[in-house]
Amino acid sequence: MARVKTGVLISGRGSNLQALIDATRATDHPAEIVLVISNVPGAAGLTRASEAGIPTTIVDHRDYGSPGARAAFEAVLTAAFEEAAVELVCLAGFMRVLTGAFVARWRDRLINIHPSLLPSFPGLDTHERALAEGVKLHGCTVHFVREAVDHGPIIGQAEVPVLPQDDAESLAARVLGAEHRLYPACLRLVAEGRARVVGEGVEIEGAAGDEPVLISPSL
Repeated sequence: MARVKTGVLISGRGSNLQALIDATRATDHPAEIVLVISNVPGAAGLTRASEAGIPTTIVDHRDYGSPGARAAFEAVLTAAFEEAAVELVCLAGFMRVLTGAFVARWRDRLINIHPSLLPSFPGLDTHERALAEGVKLHGCTVHFVREAVDHGPIIGQAEVPVLPQDDAESLAARVLGAEHRLYPACLRLVAEGRARVVGEGVEIEGAAGDEPVLISPSL
């Protein structure tokens, strides 16, 4: 079966990109990363992609400062993806808000990872906010992208405990480890066609429905 040609948008160090690269190196993974685009020249993720033999390009958003700039910026992104025959787009630390038109163009073929258990803590500073609220579980979410920031049908989530001694840095590191496991698994589900949007939810073919309840703290 042909592998799903996948593009990745990044802005920074690319640690989730690396997790996707490592996973898709396996010949049985249904996705193949064919292009990585960064909006930030010199982003470390570009080096990761190049070292893996993946084509890269830079589309600097700062070059698009006139009225209608976001549309022009996104038109270049789409053109690059189309030239590479990209079928599915992953956001991996891409720090730009996308327009409704771009989201509509890639609807149900555009996925994102966010460092919280959505719908809790959308936006920035998720770990600081989780600690301030005193939650016992924190984590990450992979979802199909919608126009509202950090909204959309949820494909998968991973939970980590919030420990009494945690600060934002230690909690972020624990969540990041979970992200690196969750994102490749969710990409596989989408690329295999097992994760499908129904209404504004996601149905996953073959998902177990009898998982035990997770209680934290344990009783």
